[in-house]
Amino acid sequence: MRNQVQLITYADRLAGDLPGLDRMLAGPLAGAFGGVHVLPFFDPIDGADAGFDPADHRAVDPRLGTWADVEALGAHTPIMADLIVNHISSASPQFQDFLAHGEDSAWAGLFLTLDRVFPDGASEDLLTRIYRPRPGLPLTPVQLADRSRRIVWTTFTTDQIDIDVRSPEGVAYLDSILDRFRDHNIEVVRLDAIGYAIKTPGTSSFMTEETFAFIDELTARAHERGIAILVEVHSYWRRQVEIAARVDHVYDFALPPLVLHALYTGNAERLRHWCQIRPRNAVTVLDTHDGIGVIDVGPDTADVAHLGLLDADEIDALVEGIHEHSHDTSRLATGAAASNVDLYQVNCTFFDALGASRRNYLIARLLQLWLPGVPQIYYVGLLAGHNDVELLQRTGVGRDINRHHYTAEEVEQALRKPVVQRLLAACRLRNTHPAFAGTWELLDEGHDQGQLAMRWTHDDEVAELRVDLRERSYELRLTLDGELASITDLDELAA
Repeated sequence: MRNQVQLITYADRLAGDLPGLDRMLAGPLAGAFGGVHVLPFFDPIDGADAGFDPADHRAVDPRLGTWADVEALGAHTPIMADLIVNHISSASPQFQDFLAHGEDSAWAGLFLTLDRVFPDGASEDLLTRIYRPRPGLPLTPVQLADRSRRIVWTTFTTDQIDIDVRSPEGVAYLDSILDRFRDHNIEVVRLDAIGYAIKTPGTSSFMTEETFAFIDELTARAHERGIAILVEVHSYWRRQVEIAARVDHVYDFALPPLVLHALYTGNAERLRHWCQIRPRNAVTVLDTHDGIGVIDVGPDTADVAHLGLLDADEIDALVEGIHEHSHDTSRLATGAAASNVDLYQVNCTFFDALGASRRNYLIARLLQLWLPGVPQIYYVGLLAGHNDVELLQRTGVGRDINRHHYTAEEVEQALRKPVVQRLLAACRLRNTHPAFAGTWELLDEGHDQGQLAMRWTHDDEVAELRVDLRERSYELRLTLDGELASITDLDELAA
Protein backbone atom coordinates (compact mmCIF):
# COMPACT_ATOMS: atom_id res chain seq x y z
CA MET A 1 0.00 0.00 0.00
CA ARG A 2 1.44 3.35 -1.03
CA ASN A 3 2.25 5.88 1.66
CA GLN A 4 -0.39 8.17 0.19
CA VAL A 5 -4.00 9.07 0.89
CA GLN A 6 -6.49 6.36 -0.10
CA LEU A 7 -10.11 6.81 -1.16
CA ILE A 8 -12.77 4.41 0.15
CA THR A 9 -15.97 4.37 -1.89
CA TYR A 10 -18.77 2.44 -3.51
CA ALA A 11 -18.26 2.70 -7.27
CA ASP A 12 -21.95 3.26 -7.98
CA ARG A 13 -22.71 5.69 -5.16
CA LEU A 14 -19.92 8.10 -6.13
CA ALA A 15 -19.32 7.63 -9.85
CA GLY A 16 -22.02 5.37 -11.28
CA ASP A 17 -19.80 2.44 -12.16
CA LEU A 18 -16.17 1.29 -12.31
CA PRO A 19 -15.26 3.17 -15.52
CA GLY A 20 -16.82 6.29 -14.01
CA LEU A 21 -14.70 5.90 -10.88
CA ASP A 22 -11.63 5.47 -13.06
CA ARG A 23 -12.41 8.71 -14.90
CA MET A 24 -13.01 10.59 -11.65
CA LEU A 25 -9.70 9.50 -10.10
CA ALA A 26 -7.84 10.47 -13.27
CA GLY A 27 -9.79 13.74 -13.62
CA PRO A 28 -11.02 16.01 -10.81
CA LEU A 29 -9.44 13.87 -8.08
CA ALA A 30 -6.06 13.50 -9.82
CA GLY A 31 -3.16 13.65 -7.39
CA ALA A 32 -5.35 13.44 -4.30
CA PHE A 33 -5.35 9.64 -3.92
CA GLY A 34 -2.62 7.04 -4.21
CA GLY A 35 -5.03 4.11 -3.95
CA VAL A 36 -8.70 3.23 -3.80
CA HIS A 37 -10.66 0.80 -1.66
CA VAL A 38 -13.59 -0.14 -3.86
CA LEU A 39 -16.30 -1.35 -1.50
CA PRO A 40 -18.02 -4.59 -2.54
CA PHE A 41 -18.41 -4.61 -6.31
CA PHE A 42 -19.40 -8.27 -6.36
CA ASP A 43 -22.68 -9.72 -7.57
CA PRO A 44 -25.03 -8.33 -6.33
CA ILE A 45 -24.21 -4.92 -4.87
CA ASP A 46 -27.71 -4.38 -3.49
CA GLY A 47 -28.43 -7.41 -1.33
CA ALA A 48 -29.31 -7.33 2.35
CA ASP A 49 -26.10 -5.53 3.38
CA ALA A 50 -24.98 -3.19 0.58
CA GLY A 51 -22.80 -5.80 -1.13
CA PHE A 52 -21.39 -7.42 2.00
CA ASP A 53 -23.56 -10.47 1.32
CA PRO A 54 -22.42 -11.56 -2.15
CA ALA A 55 -24.18 -14.37 -3.96
CA ASP A 56 -21.09 -14.66 -6.18
CA HIS A 57 -17.96 -13.28 -4.56
CA ARG A 58 -15.90 -13.98 -7.69
CA ALA A 59 -18.08 -12.03 -10.13
CA VAL A 60 -18.31 -8.29 -10.72
CA ASP A 61 -21.87 -7.00 -10.64
CA PRO A 62 -22.51 -6.31 -14.36
CA ARG A 63 -24.18 -3.01 -13.47
CA LEU A 64 -20.74 -1.78 -12.38
CA GLY A 65 -18.64 -3.30 -15.15
CA THR A 66 -16.31 -6.27 -15.56
CA TRP A 67 -13.02 -7.61 -14.25
CA ALA A 68 -11.43 -5.85 -17.23
CA ASP A 69 -12.70 -2.56 -15.78
CA VAL A 70 -11.17 -3.50 -12.43
CA GLU A 71 -7.84 -4.08 -14.14
CA ALA A 72 -8.10 -0.79 -16.06
CA LEU A 73 -8.65 1.08 -12.79
CA GLY A 74 -5.77 -0.76 -11.13
CA ALA A 75 -3.43 0.11 -13.98
CA HIS A 76 -2.85 3.55 -12.44
CA THR A 77 -4.51 3.39 -9.00
CA PRO A 78 -3.72 0.47 -6.67
CA ILE A 79 -6.93 -1.25 -5.57
CA MET A 80 -8.04 -2.67 -2.24
CA ALA A 81 -10.96 -5.12 -2.25
CA ASP A 82 -12.94 -6.87 0.47
CA LEU A 83 -12.61 -10.54 1.28
CA ILE A 84 -15.88 -11.20 3.09
CA VAL A 85 -14.54 -13.94 5.32
CA ASN A 86 -17.35 -14.74 7.70
CA HIS A 87 -20.38 -15.30 5.51
CA ILE A 88 -22.06 -15.66 2.12
CA SER A 89 -25.52 -14.72 0.87
CA SER A 90 -28.47 -17.02 1.50
CA ALA A 91 -29.24 -16.45 -2.20
CA SER A 92 -25.89 -17.93 -3.28
CA PRO A 93 -25.98 -21.03 -5.52
CA GLN A 94 -23.99 -22.89 -2.86
CA PHE A 95 -26.53 -22.31 -0.09
CA GLN A 96 -29.47 -22.95 -2.37
CA ASP A 97 -27.90 -26.28 -3.30
CA PHE A 98 -27.50 -27.09 0.40
CA LEU A 99 -31.18 -26.31 1.00
CA ALA A 100 -32.10 -28.60 -1.89
CA HIS A 101 -29.85 -31.56 -1.07
CA GLY A 102 -28.82 -31.24 2.58
CA GLU A 103 -25.78 -33.29 3.53
CA ASP A 104 -25.68 -34.75 0.01
CA SER A 105 -24.83 -31.29 -1.35
CA ALA A 106 -21.25 -30.77 -2.49
CA TRP A 107 -21.42 -27.52 -0.51
CA ALA A 108 -22.76 -28.92 2.76
CA GLY A 109 -19.38 -28.50 4.46
CA LEU A 110 -19.22 -24.81 3.52
CA PHE A 111 -21.92 -23.74 5.97
CA LEU A 112 -21.59 -23.56 9.72
CA THR A 113 -24.37 -25.31 11.58
CA LEU A 114 -25.05 -25.29 15.30
CA ASP A 115 -24.13 -28.96 15.77
CA ARG A 116 -20.80 -28.49 14.01
CA VAL A 117 -19.72 -26.07 16.74
CA PHE A 118 -21.55 -27.83 19.58
CA PRO A 119 -21.62 -31.55 18.68
CA ASP A 120 -22.61 -32.43 22.25
CA GLY A 121 -25.34 -29.79 22.42
CA ALA A 122 -25.34 -26.16 23.49
CA SER A 123 -26.39 -25.12 26.97
CA GLU A 124 -27.79 -21.71 27.83
CA ASP A 125 -24.48 -20.83 29.47
CA LEU A 126 -22.49 -21.64 26.33
CA LEU A 127 -24.87 -19.74 24.03
CA THR A 128 -24.98 -16.60 26.17
CA ARG A 129 -21.18 -16.36 26.15
CA ILE A 130 -21.20 -15.75 22.40
CA TYR A 131 -20.52 -12.15 21.41
CA ARG A 132 -22.68 -10.71 18.65
CA PRO A 133 -22.67 -7.09 17.44
CA ARG A 134 -26.46 -7.07 17.24
CA PRO A 135 -29.26 -8.13 19.56
CA GLY A 136 -30.18 -11.81 19.88
CA LEU A 137 -28.34 -15.04 19.15
CA PRO A 138 -26.44 -15.55 15.87
CA LEU A 139 -28.54 -18.59 14.90
CA THR A 140 -31.30 -19.10 12.34
CA PRO A 141 -33.40 -22.22 11.66
CA VAL A 142 -33.78 -23.18 7.98
CA GLN A 143 -35.92 -25.83 6.30
CA LEU A 144 -34.44 -28.12 3.68
CA ALA A 145 -36.26 -29.50 0.66
CA ASP A 146 -36.97 -32.77 2.48
CA ARG A 147 -38.71 -30.71 5.21
CA SER A 148 -35.99 -31.40 7.76
CA ARG A 149 -34.73 -28.41 9.70
CA ARG A 150 -31.19 -27.23 10.48
CA ILE A 151 -29.85 -24.35 12.55
CA VAL A 152 -27.21 -22.26 10.77
CA TRP A 153 -24.99 -19.50 12.13
CA THR A 154 -25.97 -15.99 11.05
CA THR A 155 -23.74 -13.53 12.90
CA PHE A 156 -25.07 -10.45 11.10
CA THR A 157 -28.42 -10.95 9.36
CA THR A 158 -30.52 -13.98 8.45
CA ASP A 159 -29.53 -13.38 4.82
CA GLN A 160 -25.81 -13.77 5.63
CA ILE A 161 -24.95 -17.43 6.29
CA ASP A 162 -21.72 -18.03 8.20
CA ILE A 163 -19.00 -20.10 6.55
CA ASP A 164 -17.07 -22.93 8.18
CA VAL A 165 -13.73 -21.39 7.27
CA ARG A 166 -11.75 -24.39 8.53
CA SER A 167 -13.59 -26.99 6.47
CA PRO A 168 -12.03 -28.13 3.16
CA GLU A 169 -14.91 -26.43 1.35
CA GLY A 170 -14.39 -23.22 3.32
CA VAL A 171 -10.65 -23.16 2.65
CA ALA A 172 -11.19 -23.79 -1.06
CA TYR A 173 -13.88 -21.10 -1.24
CA LEU A 174 -11.73 -18.36 0.33
CA ASP A 175 -8.66 -19.39 -1.65
CA SER A 176 -10.62 -19.22 -4.90
CA ILE A 177 -11.50 -15.60 -4.14
CA LEU A 178 -7.88 -14.75 -3.33
CA ASP A 179 -6.88 -16.38 -6.62
CA ARG A 180 -9.38 -14.25 -8.52
CA PHE A 181 -8.05 -11.12 -6.81
CA ARG A 182 -4.45 -12.06 -7.62
CA ASP A 183 -5.32 -12.69 -11.26
CA HIS A 184 -6.84 -9.21 -11.57
CA ASN A 185 -4.13 -7.22 -9.80
CA ILE A 186 -5.83 -6.55 -6.48
CA GLU A 187 -2.92 -5.44 -4.30
CA VAL A 188 -4.54 -5.23 -0.83
CA VAL A 189 -7.38 -7.19 0.71
CA ARG A 190 -9.47 -6.08 3.66
CA LEU A 191 -10.55 -9.01 5.82
CA ASP A 192 -14.17 -8.15 6.51
CA ALA A 193 -15.77 -9.50 9.72
CA ILE A 194 -12.71 -11.64 10.43
CA GLY A 195 -13.19 -11.27 14.19
CA TYR A 196 -16.29 -13.48 14.12
CA ALA A 197 -15.02 -16.18 11.76
CA ILE A 198 -13.87 -18.76 14.33
CA LYS A 199 -16.44 -20.23 16.71
CA THR A 200 -14.86 -21.82 19.78
CA PRO A 201 -17.16 -23.50 22.34
CA GLY A 202 -16.99 -21.99 25.81
CA THR A 203 -15.68 -18.61 24.59
CA SER A 204 -17.17 -15.40 23.19
CA SER A 205 -16.12 -16.65 19.72
CA PHE A 206 -14.84 -13.13 19.00
CA MET A 207 -11.14 -12.29 18.67
CA THR A 208 -10.03 -15.36 20.62
CA GLU A 209 -6.60 -16.99 20.39
CA GLU A 210 -8.11 -19.27 17.74
CA THR A 211 -9.16 -16.18 15.78
CA PHE A 212 -5.64 -14.77 15.92
CA ALA A 213 -4.27 -18.09 14.67
CA PHE A 214 -6.71 -18.03 11.76
CA ILE A 215 -5.74 -14.44 10.88
CA ASP A 216 -2.12 -15.60 10.76
CA GLU A 217 -3.04 -18.52 8.47
CA LEU A 218 -5.15 -16.44 6.10
CA THR A 219 -2.52 -13.68 5.97
CA ALA A 220 0.09 -16.26 4.97
CA ARG A 221 -2.19 -17.56 2.21
CA ALA A 222 -2.66 -14.01 0.90
CA HIS A 223 1.08 -13.31 1.03
CA GLU A 224 1.72 -16.42 -1.09
CA ARG A 225 -0.30 -14.64 -3.77
CA GLY A 226 1.48 -11.30 -3.35
CA ILE A 227 -1.49 -9.70 -1.59
CA ALA A 228 -1.18 -7.49 1.50
CA ILE A 229 -3.75 -7.66 4.31
CA LEU A 230 -5.77 -5.03 6.18
CA VAL A 231 -7.63 -6.38 9.22
CA GLU A 232 -11.03 -4.87 10.03
CA VAL A 233 -12.06 -5.39 13.66
CA HIS A 234 -14.02 -3.15 16.01
CA SER A 235 -12.86 -4.17 19.48
CA TYR A 236 -11.07 -3.15 22.67
CA TRP A 237 -8.06 -1.01 21.79
CA ARG A 238 -5.45 -3.38 23.21
CA ARG A 239 -6.62 -6.03 20.76
CA GLN A 240 -6.03 -3.63 17.91
CA VAL A 241 -2.46 -3.16 19.11
CA GLU A 242 -2.03 -6.96 19.32
CA ILE A 243 -3.45 -7.45 15.82
CA ALA A 244 -1.19 -4.74 14.39
CA ALA A 245 1.90 -6.66 15.46
CA ARG A 246 0.80 -9.68 13.40
CA VAL A 247 -0.52 -8.22 10.13
CA ASP A 248 0.41 -5.74 7.42
CA HIS A 249 -2.15 -3.11 8.37
CA VAL A 250 -4.93 -2.57 10.91
CA TYR A 251 -7.59 0.12 11.08
CA ASP A 252 -7.25 2.88 13.66
CA PHE A 253 -10.91 2.88 14.66
CA ALA A 254 -10.14 4.65 17.95
CA LEU A 255 -9.11 7.81 16.11
CA PRO A 256 -12.58 9.10 15.03
CA PRO A 257 -14.17 9.18 18.52
CA LEU A 258 -10.99 10.56 20.08
CA VAL A 259 -10.78 13.38 17.51
CA LEU A 260 -14.43 14.22 18.15
CA HIS A 261 -13.82 14.17 21.91
CA ALA A 262 -10.85 16.53 21.51
CA LEU A 263 -12.81 18.98 19.37
CA TYR A 264 -15.91 18.84 21.58
CA THR A 265 -13.98 19.46 24.80
CA GLY A 266 -11.04 21.55 23.61
CA ASN A 267 -8.82 19.04 25.44
CA ALA A 268 -6.18 17.02 23.60
CA GLU A 269 -5.02 14.77 26.45
CA ARG A 270 -6.99 11.64 25.53
CA LEU A 271 -6.00 11.98 21.88
CA ARG A 272 -2.39 12.75 22.83
CA HIS A 273 -2.20 9.54 24.88
CA TRP A 274 -3.46 7.50 21.91
CA CYS A 275 -0.95 9.21 19.60
CA GLN A 276 1.81 7.89 21.85
CA ILE A 277 0.70 4.23 21.95
CA ARG A 278 -1.23 3.60 18.71
CA PRO A 279 0.09 1.22 16.03
CA ARG A 280 2.22 2.87 13.37
CA ASN A 281 1.08 0.45 10.65
CA ALA A 282 -2.49 1.68 10.90
CA VAL A 283 -4.87 2.80 8.21
CA THR A 284 -6.20 6.04 9.69
CA VAL A 285 -9.87 6.83 9.21
CA LEU A 286 -12.41 9.33 10.44
CA ASP A 287 -15.29 7.77 8.54
CA THR A 288 -16.09 4.57 6.65
CA HIS A 289 -19.19 2.87 5.24
CA ASP A 290 -20.03 1.87 8.83
CA GLY A 291 -20.71 4.06 11.86
CA ILE A 292 -18.46 5.88 14.34
CA GLY A 293 -17.16 3.24 16.76
CA VAL A 294 -17.70 3.44 20.49
CA ILE A 295 -16.39 0.02 21.51
CA ASP A 296 -12.98 1.05 20.13
CA VAL A 297 -12.47 3.61 22.92
CA GLY A 298 -14.48 1.87 25.66
CA PRO A 299 -13.46 -0.71 28.27
CA ASP A 300 -12.92 -4.36 27.49
CA THR A 301 -16.37 -5.94 27.17
CA ALA A 302 -14.92 -9.17 28.57
CA ASP A 303 -13.46 -7.43 31.64
CA VAL A 304 -14.44 -3.83 32.41
CA ALA A 305 -11.46 -3.60 34.76
CA HIS A 306 -9.45 -3.15 31.54
CA LEU A 307 -10.06 0.55 31.05
CA GLY A 308 -10.90 2.24 27.80
CA LEU A 309 -9.35 5.27 26.15
CA LEU A 310 -12.40 7.23 27.32
CA ASP A 311 -14.34 6.65 30.55
CA ALA A 312 -18.09 5.98 30.74
CA ASP A 313 -19.05 9.64 31.26
CA GLU A 314 -16.86 10.76 28.39
CA ILE A 315 -18.39 8.14 26.09
CA ASP A 316 -21.91 9.22 27.05
CA ALA A 317 -20.98 12.84 26.36
CA LEU A 318 -19.41 11.85 23.04
CA VAL A 319 -22.53 10.03 21.84
CA GLU A 320 -24.82 12.85 22.94
CA GLY A 321 -22.44 15.32 21.32
CA ILE A 322 -22.78 13.57 17.96
CA HIS A 323 -26.57 13.66 18.24
CA GLU A 324 -26.54 17.33 19.25
CA HIS A 325 -24.17 18.43 16.49
CA SER A 326 -26.16 16.51 13.87
CA HIS A 327 -29.42 18.08 15.08
CA ASP A 328 -30.56 14.64 16.25
CA THR A 329 -30.51 13.10 12.76
CA SER A 330 -27.89 10.61 13.96
CA ARG A 331 -30.25 9.55 16.73
CA LEU A 332 -32.73 8.41 14.05
CA ALA A 333 -30.10 6.06 12.62
CA THR A 334 -28.53 4.62 15.76
CA GLY A 335 -29.37 1.74 18.09
CA ALA A 336 -32.94 0.53 18.36
CA ALA A 337 -34.13 3.41 16.17
CA ALA A 338 -32.93 1.62 13.02
CA SER A 339 -32.82 -1.92 11.74
CA ASN A 340 -29.53 -3.69 11.00
CA VAL A 341 -28.57 -2.52 14.49
CA ASP A 342 -24.90 -2.18 15.46
CA LEU A 343 -24.55 -2.09 19.21
CA TYR A 344 -21.18 -0.36 19.11
CA GLN A 345 -21.59 2.38 16.51
CA VAL A 346 -23.24 5.77 16.04
CA ASN A 347 -24.39 6.32 12.47
CA CYS A 348 -23.59 9.82 11.23
CA THR A 349 -21.44 11.54 8.62
CA PHE A 350 -18.28 12.94 10.18
CA PHE A 351 -19.03 16.37 8.77
CA ASP A 352 -22.39 16.46 10.55
CA ALA A 353 -20.84 15.02 13.74
CA LEU A 354 -18.88 18.29 13.83
CA GLY A 355 -21.97 20.39 13.26
CA ALA A 356 -20.94 21.00 9.63
CA SER A 357 -18.19 23.34 10.91
CA ARG A 358 -15.73 23.67 8.05
CA ARG A 359 -12.87 24.79 10.31
CA ASN A 360 -13.33 21.96 12.81
CA TYR A 361 -13.69 19.49 9.96
CA LEU A 362 -10.42 20.54 8.34
CA ILE A 363 -8.63 20.39 11.71
CA ALA A 364 -9.89 16.82 12.10
CA ARG A 365 -8.67 15.89 8.62
CA LEU A 366 -5.26 17.49 9.20
CA LEU A 367 -4.84 15.43 12.37
CA GLN A 368 -5.73 12.32 10.40
CA LEU A 369 -3.32 13.16 7.57
CA TRP A 370 -0.44 13.97 9.92
CA LEU A 371 -0.54 10.83 12.06
CA PRO A 372 1.66 7.87 11.12
CA GLY A 373 -0.05 5.35 8.89
CA VAL A 374 -1.93 5.42 5.61
CA PRO A 375 -4.86 7.90 5.60
CA GLN A 376 -8.11 6.67 4.06
CA ILE A 377 -10.97 9.07 3.30
CA TYR A 378 -14.56 7.96 2.73
CA TYR A 379 -16.36 9.34 -0.31
CA VAL A 380 -19.13 11.06 1.73
CA GLY A 381 -16.47 12.65 3.92
CA LEU A 382 -14.46 13.70 0.88
CA LEU A 383 -17.48 15.68 -0.34
CA ALA A 384 -18.33 17.01 3.16
CA GLY A 385 -21.64 15.19 2.94
CA HIS A 386 -24.63 15.54 5.24
CA ASN A 387 -26.77 12.82 6.79
CA ASP A 388 -29.08 11.31 4.17
CA VAL A 389 -32.26 11.10 6.24
CA GLU A 390 -34.36 10.45 3.14
CA LEU A 391 -32.37 7.31 2.28
CA LEU A 392 -32.54 6.19 5.91
CA GLN A 393 -36.32 6.57 5.94
CA ARG A 394 -36.62 4.72 2.65
CA THR A 395 -34.53 1.70 3.67
CA GLY A 396 -34.78 1.69 7.47
CA VAL A 397 -31.08 0.77 7.62
CA GLY A 398 -29.16 2.99 10.06
CA ARG A 399 -25.86 3.02 8.21
CA ASP A 400 -27.53 4.26 5.02
CA ILE A 401 -27.60 7.72 6.57
CA ASN A 402 -23.90 7.86 5.63
CA ARG A 403 -24.15 6.05 2.27
CA HIS A 404 -25.59 8.67 -0.05
CA HIS A 405 -26.06 7.93 -3.76
CA TYR A 406 -24.48 10.94 -5.48
CA THR A 407 -25.60 12.09 -8.90
CA ALA A 408 -23.00 13.48 -11.30
CA GLU A 409 -24.42 16.96 -10.73
CA GLU A 410 -24.17 16.59 -6.94
CA VAL A 411 -20.53 15.51 -7.22
CA GLU A 412 -19.73 18.48 -9.46
CA GLN A 413 -21.36 20.87 -7.01
CA ALA A 414 -19.63 19.33 -4.00
CA LEU A 415 -16.21 19.53 -5.63
CA ARG A 416 -16.67 23.29 -5.94
CA LYS A 417 -17.24 23.74 -2.19
CA PRO A 418 -14.31 25.54 -0.50
CA VAL A 419 -14.08 22.93 2.28
CA VAL A 420 -13.71 20.16 -0.31
CA GLN A 421 -11.13 22.10 -2.32
CA ARG A 422 -9.11 22.69 0.86
CA LEU A 423 -9.33 19.00 1.80
CA LEU A 424 -8.14 17.92 -1.66
CA ALA A 425 -5.25 20.39 -1.39
CA ALA A 426 -4.28 18.86 1.97
CA CYS A 427 -4.41 15.37 0.45
CA ARG A 428 -2.16 16.39 -2.43
CA LEU A 429 0.28 17.92 0.03
CA ARG A 430 0.30 14.72 2.10
CA ASN A 431 1.02 12.69 -1.06
CA THR A 432 3.89 14.79 -2.34
CA HIS A 433 5.74 16.49 0.51
CA PRO A 434 9.07 14.67 1.09
CA ALA A 435 8.88 15.01 4.89
CA PHE A 436 6.14 12.36 5.10
CA ALA A 437 8.65 9.74 4.01
CA GLY A 438 10.73 10.44 7.10
CA THR A 439 10.41 10.43 10.89
CA TRP A 440 7.36 11.44 12.93
CA GLU A 441 7.42 12.93 16.43
CA LEU A 442 4.81 14.22 18.84
CA LEU A 443 5.90 17.63 20.10
CA ASP A 444 5.80 18.75 23.74
CA GLU A 445 3.64 21.84 23.96
CA GLY A 446 4.39 22.55 27.61
CA HIS A 447 1.63 20.22 28.78
CA ASP A 448 -1.02 22.61 27.49
CA GLN A 449 -4.13 20.43 27.29
CA GLY A 450 -5.59 22.51 24.48
CA GLN A 451 -2.56 22.20 22.20
CA LEU A 452 -1.46 19.33 19.99
CA ALA A 453 1.53 19.44 17.68
CA MET A 454 3.40 16.89 15.57
CA ARG A 455 6.21 17.00 13.05
CA TRP A 456 7.54 14.97 10.13
CA THR A 457 11.17 15.41 9.07
CA HIS A 458 13.20 13.91 6.24
CA ASP A 459 16.68 15.27 5.57
CA ASP A 460 16.08 19.04 5.43
CA GLU A 461 12.36 18.74 4.76
CA VAL A 462 9.81 19.56 7.47
CA ALA A 463 6.03 19.22 7.70
CA GLU A 464 4.72 20.35 11.07
CA LEU A 465 1.13 20.63 12.30
CA ARG A 466 0.09 22.72 15.30
CA VAL A 467 -3.49 22.71 16.50
CA ASP A 468 -5.12 24.89 19.15
CA LEU A 469 -8.30 23.06 20.13
CA ARG A 470 -9.64 25.91 22.23
CA GLU A 471 -9.21 28.52 19.51
CA ARG A 472 -10.11 26.03 16.75
CA SER A 473 -7.06 27.12 14.81
CA TYR A 474 -4.19 25.37 13.06
CA GLU A 475 -0.82 26.19 11.59
CA LEU A 476 1.25 24.25 9.07
CA ARG A 477 4.98 24.90 9.11
CA LEU A 478 6.37 23.50 5.88
CA THR A 479 9.47 23.57 3.79
CA LEU A 480 8.33 24.71 0.34
CA ASP A 481 10.95 25.19 -2.37
CA GLY A 482 13.66 25.15 0.28
CA GLU A 483 12.08 27.84 2.43
CA LEU A 484 10.12 27.41 5.68
CA ALA A 485 6.55 28.65 5.24
CA SER A 486 3.69 29.13 7.69
CA ILE A 487 0.16 28.35 6.50
CA THR A 488 -2.89 29.08 8.65
CA ASP A 489 -5.55 28.63 5.97
CA LEU A 490 -5.63 25.68 3.56
CA ASP A 491 -7.01 28.07 0.97
CA GLU A 492 -3.37 29.05 0.43
CA LEU A 493 -2.66 25.48 -0.68
CA ALA A 494 -5.86 25.16 -2.69
CA ALA A 495 -4.97 28.28 -4.62
